[in-house]
Amino acid sequence: MILTVILLLAGFYLLIKGGDWLVDGAAAVARRNGVSELIIGLTIVAFGTSAPELVVSLFAALGGNADISVSNVVGSNLFNLMFILGICGLIIPLAVSKSTVKLEIPFSIIAVLVLMILGNDMFLSDSRFMLSRIDGVILLVFFSGFMYHIWRSIQSGENEKVTDGIMSNGKAVLFIILGLAGLVLGGRFVVNSAVSIAEYFNISQKLIGLTIVATGTSLPELVTSIVAARKKSMDIAIGNVVGSNIFNIFLILGVSATVTPINYNPAFNTDIIILIAGTLFIMLAMFVGKKHQLDRWQAAVLLVVYVAYIVFIANRN
Repeated sequence: MILTVILLLAGFYLLIKGGDWLVDGAAAVARRNGVSELIIGLTIVAFGTSAPELVVSLFAALGGNADISVSNVVGSNLFNLMFILGICGLIIPLAVSKSTVKLEIPFSIIAVLVLMILGNDMFLSDSRFMLSRIDGVILLVFFSGFMYHIWRSIQSGENEKVTDGIMSNGKAVLFIILGLAGLVLGGRFVVNSAVSIAEYFNISQKLIGLTIVATGTSLPELVTSIVAARKKSMDIAIGNVVGSNIFNIFLILGVSATVTPINYNPAFNTDIIILIAGTLFIMLAMFVGKKHQLDRWQAAVLLVVYVAYIVFIANRN
């Protein structure tokens, strides 16, 4: 148990340093190459911080632990949306770009709806409550559409390059690589240690997936977004969360289901409905109070709802 605690603390350290390096490197790449921080947040940062979810969900699916595979993604998305944006919004009100309000947030809502439709086999499958390989391919097709949107955004961007006082591209790429490595390794340490501690106290697999595993694999997003918010890189903070939520459903579950079919527990429908409601709240918040900004009181609401959700699922399971 002592070794488990040491690995847990080491994981937290790697997450903190990895998040710091990743934000610095990604912001430098964006400024030097005339690419908006939002695009960097939606792609490089989002993919990097979603790496722990990909590893955990894929291994869980291959190991026949479908509840952990799906609950990891759904729980991580809820954590990203409510807890991370809640914490970041309390640190500093988050200004959200028009592109995110009009395109990325609605796309994340579509992602959750598609997961619910495919998981419940409403229209597209013969067997009920399963993410089949065909469903996995459908998710990956949606992911390709999202990446095409990102590519079009890069092509149409008119951002000026900034080089004064900015680290070189080579150093920035090194920071990104080191940051991603720290996040993935740190996330792995934290998840493995947390699961070992949870199992020691006889907590159910499903509850572990929705809470400890989901929270553990979302720690890179948490650290990265907090660091970005403190450095006033708002687009990286927002893009990281929104991008990660889209990556988690379309890419991670898409890859996992394509590799091996995943049984879908209809009990997750409640969690998905809460996720949809939370995303809609974010959308509404963009037009209440200061336009295109998540205010502190709205961030506080997200945190309160998330705490209530944790209490709910603890009692449910």
